[in-house]
Amino acid sequence: MFTRHLTVQPDEKVLAFRDGSLVDVLGPGRHARRSRTVVVRVDMRRRLLVLAPQDVLTADGVGVRATVAVRWRVVDPVAFHGASADAEAELHLAAQLALRNAIAEVTADDVASRPAAVSTAALTAAVAPAADGIGAEVVDVVLRDVILPPVVRDARTDLVAARTRGQARLEEARAETAALRALANGARLLEEHPALARVRLVESVTPGAQVVLHLGDDAKA
Repeated sequence: MFTRHLTVQPDEKVLAFRDGSLVDVLGPGRHARRSRTVVVRVDMRRRLLVLAPQDVLTADGVGVRATVAVRWRVVDPVAFHGASADAEAELHLAAQLALRNAIAEVTADDVASRPAAVSTAALTAAVAPAADGIGAEVVDVVLRDVILPPVVRDARTDLVAARTRGQARLEEARAETAALRALANGARLLEEHPALARVRLVESVTPGAQVVLHLGDDAKA
């Protein structure tokens, strides 16, 4: 006997149970609902699971705090409803273990300076089996944040500052070398061409000053 109707939204599936047994999986649209039918709505949209910062050890024994984000969605509503009482907890545990294993394979310097050192594909592949077991699909798992201990951050800052100071000194030395080379070339040019030296002398005299040139015999000729 039909008692009422049920509307299923485009972004969901509805599981229809009667007397404890699954009788239908309803897609978007308006459906007749028989008496004694219990329905369970399953959201089919993509979801985001963000782990709280995790304390993990790198390959060189440095403790860091890292966070990952898991994008996932339901692909099998029946399995999703029946496989686990807390599907997000299952994915949370799988992502936690995947993060620990991935961080354990890289050094603190790598994970801080090159986040790509922790492969998104590797993290996704590690979480995928857990998602398959609950009727879900992992879109991707992304390493979102990595926080180094204060002492390591300070050491990295000092290293960057030292490199910057070294580069500045190197550029200063190069500029001084270029200036000395230009002065040497100018002195040689003036020595080889005395007339240029006299012209340069006249140019350097302040306006209004009197200049007396003593010319040699060659110049008088």
